[in-house]
This record gives sequence, C-alpha cells and structure tokens, in this order.
Amino acid sequence: MKKQMSKRNWKRKVGIHLLACTLFASSIGIPGSAAFAEGPNDPAPVLQPVGTPNGKKVLFDNTHGQTAGAADWVIDGAFSDYAQALANQGYYVKELRKTTPITLSDLTGYDVLIIGEANIPYKTTEQSAMLQYVQNGGSIFFIADHYNADRNKNRWDSSEVFNGYRRGAWSNPAQGMGTEEANSAAMQNVASSDWLGTNFGIRFRYNAIGDVTANNIVAPSQAFGITQGVSTVAMHAGSTLAIMDPQKAKGIVYLPSTTTKWSSAVDQGVYEGGGVNEGPYVAVSKVGLGKAAFIGDSSPVEDATPKYKREETGASKTTYAGFQEQNDGTLLVNIANWLSVQESYTSLSQVSGLTLDQPTSLLAMENPATSTEPQAEPWAAPAAGYKWWDPCTFKTGSYGTGSCTANSAPTVANPIADRSFAQGSSASTIDATATFSDANGDALTLTAASSNTSVATVTVSGKQLTVTPIGVGTASITVTANDGNGGTVSDVFTVTVSSSTSVTSLSEYFESGTKGAYAAANVTLSTGSWMFSNALIGNLSTDKKIGTQAARLNAAGYIQMNFDVASAAVVKLSVANFNNDSGATWKLQKSTNAGTTWTDVTAAAAATSTLTEQTIAVNETGAVRFKIVVAGTSGSRINVDNFLVLN
Repeated sequence: MKKQMSKRNWKRKVGIHLLACTLFASSIGIPGSAAFAEGPNDPAPVLQPVGTPNGKKVLFDNTHGQTAGAADWVIDGAFSDYAQALANQGYYVKELRKTTPITLSDLTGYDVLIIGEANIPYKTTEQSAMLQYVQNGGSIFFIADHYNADRNKNRWDSSEVFNGYRRGAWSNPAQGMGTEEANSAAMQNVASSDWLGTNFGIRFRYNAIGDVTANNIVAPSQAFGITQGVSTVAMHAGSTLAIMDPQKAKGIVYLPSTTTKWSSAVDQGVYEGGGVNEGPYVAVSKVGLGKAAFIGDSSPVEDATPKYKREETGASKTTYAGFQEQNDGTLLVNIANWLSVQESYTSLSQVSGLTLDQPTSLLAMENPATSTEPQAEPWAAPAAGYKWWDPCTFKTGSYGTGSCTANSAPTVANPIADRSFAQGSSASTIDATATFSDANGDALTLTAASSNTSVATVTVSGKQLTVTPIGVGTASITVTANDGNGGTVSDVFTVTVSSSTSVTSLSEYFESGTKGAYAAANVTLSTGSWMFSNALIGNLSTDKKIGTQAARLNAAGYIQMNFDVASAAVVKLSVANFNNDSGATWKLQKSTNAGTTWTDVTAAAAATSTLTEQTIAVNETGAVRFKIVVAGTSGSRINVDNFLVLN
C-alpha cells in the first residue's frame, strides 16, 4: 500500500526545496538539468568527504527498486539529507547502480552498505555475497517499512525482501505472478528462506503501526553509544522487529504502548500493544567480524527532495523531511558511525556489561513456512502497460527509463538433433546450454513438453533435458527458451522409440584376437577386422571386462569395424572407466558409405567406474558400420566390452 496515504500533511517549502536541489546537484558535480531520468548505466553519484576525511566509505544500494512508486531513496534525491550528513562527518558516499546481481566485489572496500526499502527480492547469490561481506567485517543498515509497503506492486515489500520470504508464498516466491513476470530475470534464483533470522538473529515483523513517536530509548551504555543524544524517533506507518537470537541481535529503540495501527493495515496492525513486547523499532546485530542495523520505517530517513518521477505513472513524488524530525538525524548518523568501526567480538555475550535481550514472543501466524496472505496482492492493479521488471515500460523522468534498450527475442543457435531409442532403454540427458542464444545477454529459462507422453517424457533442470522413452512410437519434444522480458523461441526435435523385440546379428565380446600396444593397427576378432587406434585388447585385473578381455581405448583414440552389417536397429555395448581413470568421454558413430564419412549416433558421455550396458537406437535399414570414439583428458582410458548389433 502506498506509504504516502498515511503521511502527515506537511507544508512543503517549495523555494527552499528547489534551492536545496540545485545546491546539492552542484555539490556532487551533476548539473541540475541533467540530474533526472538517469539509469543504471549512467555514472553513479558520489559525495566527497567534507572537511577532513575519516577514511570510511558508505555505499547506498539502488539496484532493487529503491526508486519504485513513491520511494526515492537515493543520495541525490530523498535520502540526500542523510547522505550529506554522512559526508559532513568525513565519509565518502556513493550510490550502487548496476543491472546485474550484487556480488561480493561490489561491496568489498566499503565499510557500510545502506539499503533503503529494497522492493525487488535478492537472489540467493546476492544474499550469500551480503552475508560474506558482513562476516568479513563489513556492515549493512537495513531500512524497511510497514507490511504491504509494496512500492512497485510486485507483491514483495522491503520487510519480506530483507527477511528472505514472502508472507503466504513460502513454497513459491512467484506465487500469483503471470508467466512473463515469474520468468523475468528479476525473479530467477529467488528462493524462500528465513535468511535474516537465521544469519542475523532478527526478523522484521509484518505488522503495520501508524503515527507513533518512539520514546522508549535504550540507554547509550546498553546500546553501544548509538542512542547518545536520542530521546525520540518518529514513526509514520512502520513495523518492528523480532529478536530471534539474543547472542546476535539487540533492540535499542522501542515504541510506547500503543494500539494505533496504519489505517490500511491488512491484519490487526499492532501485534502486542506496542512497547517492548511489540519488538524493537530499531535494532543492531553482530555477525562474524561485521555488524548490521535495522529500522522498521523509512520515514525518519527521508527528506523532502525527491529526484525522480514515478516509474509507473510519471507523476511527481511527494516525500517528507523526516530526517529533520525528532532526533532522527542524530540516531541515523550514530548508527553509521557504529557500523563503520570493526570490532573483533563475534557474539553479544562477549561484550562486557551488556544485558542481552529476551527473544521476542511471536504469534502463530508469523511462522514463515505456514504464514498466509491476509489480502490478495498486489494491493492495487498496476497501471496499464507498467511492468516492474521491465524498465522499457517506465515513464519518462523515472530512474532507469533512459537506459532501456529494446528487447530481442532469443534465437535457436544449435538445434537439438532427433533421438532414437529402443523400447525399455534408459533415459538420455541432453545438454541444451548452447541450443539458444540471446542478443541482449538475458538469462534464459528453459521449459519442455512432449507431444505424446505415452512414447516419451521430458524434464528440465537448468539447461539439461532428460528424455525418457516409454513406449513404441514417435513424439515431438518442444523446448522453449524465455528471456524474462517477453521474448521466447522454441526448438522441436523428434524422439522415436522402436520395438525391443530383436535378433542379435553381431556379437563382439573381444575374447579372441590379440593386441598389446596402443599403436594403430587392424585386429582380427571373431566378427571380422577392426581398426584399433590408440587402443588395445586388455586383460589386466584393472581392465573392466565381462569375460577375460575387453577393448581399452586411450584418449584420444577409437576402434571401428572394417566391415558392414546389413542393417542395425539397436546397438548395445558395455562401458566403464579403466582402473581408477576419469576424464575421458565416449560416443558411438556410424558410417553408411563403407567408412568414408562418419556421423555421431550419440553425444559424448562420461563413463562410470563399473561396466554399464548402453542401449542405443540406430534404426539403419541399410548397410552400416560403427566406430567407438574416446576423447577427453589425454591419457585417460575407457574399457568397452560386449558390443552387440540387434535387428
């Protein structure tokens, strides 16, 4: 729900606002007329330290919807008062803007990361990067808001993003989303977890409290000095936190007793009548060598100088001078000062004289895995044409619209070849990594379907397809690549499953014939003449064999028939790694022109440590001969035994 529906109706001093915007833009080297409609590909704004630098660096995240809706949480917009206050303390302050996921290298070198109301969920890789950053000695300040403060109408609000799970959507983070939305790049690699609670010992509650002045302030001696000079902190529709692990987390600012809920709260709004039982409004945490801080409302942080237009509608934004209210600014600067200092203790129990908190008592409905959605989301329908995941739909003047490039649909780069199976043969894995390409570099999501599941089924895991033959017949397998931005393309290949009723027309067990060296030579076996190149007939205890001998092929090498069989429906052979070797692959080839040219029957595959029978559909009705080719790590060897041709 829009936060501004609950804000107090302050009068805006327009003249001061415009002057402040002009002076601020000039101070960071950005002309006033060029400061709007920037995007992630434009240079990020920077504030240099004022006076004597303190040697510390602060990074503000602007990669996860910080300018969505009415929010404008950027250092040259409605977080400029806070950013300038830090610069006045000697901090180097910069905005993080990019189009790709956050990595550890983005954060390394900065003492503090400040995240104002992230409205796009963090990927698991981003969560790992942030956690490692803190464990290594960095610090993060999480600035959230009340439940359902969903700025971009994607069903995720900042409390949910920070916690790591969406209320009522534990089993599916994309619950309720359309296909394009769920397949968008923004929703890939997003997984539900109690990330904040597990790693930081604290969790944002999904309450929604109204206009309250927090005056239950923990003494500085029990708050690491952060509350020095702080008597009151404003809340204008916000949330509190739950202490999950007192060894890691501690509250430092609490609300008074209150029943005042946000007017648009979707549940009771106030969970425990305010006070300490409601959980802290502001809290801190110690994780590894680093730290974290948390606040349940962005109102104390914002100021009245928004920079961008609304991405959904193009309308102007209204923000408020919260940083100047109560003792908000003092608290926020104190938090940054504490976060920027590394301390070696790894548990709050190691801090002398510190009284640990008690865990916050939670309601049954706050269990992450069993939580429910109190009201259908999003709280309102998006404007026509607006897609939170696609900046090409953003209105002029909003952040990101200027960096939009037209999307190109993916294309089929390497079509998947048709496949043949004998009935009863095992499943086959197809690597589709190189099947599709995308000119925009978008991450592609693959789906696949079979036209006849009584003949063959198909499943997808990442870029790997698994085709399982079921019954005799033919099925079309359609593989579709989705770029997450509305572009799709499909590739279709045919699977043929033949009857398993067959007659063995050739049986080569490699029990006759002798070849003890790898040098290329023809060998007379029971079935006829075979060429062995970088291959021999092995009879050692380390050869994997069914009888007393087996072919042993060295990478790179091959064995091939110097004669044809009249036809071949199916080939069976047993394959294993020689001794303890690994790194070699094998494949079957065929020739229908007496060995002049060869084509692949199978893709290259690795062997296992034990002989495994492979059943391969060939379906050649005319004369054909076969070759087994070994490649991979030079010197790695593979045994082949019991080569059969069936019709």
